Amino acid sequence: MRQSLAQFEAAFREEAAEERLRRERLRREAAERSRARRHQKVQKSGTMRFGVLVFVILATTVIVTIAMFQTLSLLIGG
Repeated sequence: MRQSLAQFEAAFREEAAEERLRRERLRREAAERSRARRHQKVQKSGTMRFGVLVFVILATTVIVTIAMFQTLSLLIGG
């Protein structure tokens, strides 16, 4: 009886240790997934901002070119 109780306690301690390791592994995996999602979100946001910046620069170039030729047309024609 005493030996079986000691075996039971040893098995319980071993199982508790394995459970702690499992919880720690799951916590690390969840943290890694969270970091990966955050990195992906920042990457996507940066790409979108770059696209908007390129669009704004091109639109500004077109507007300034049109305004310049309109002004030049008024000066030469007028």
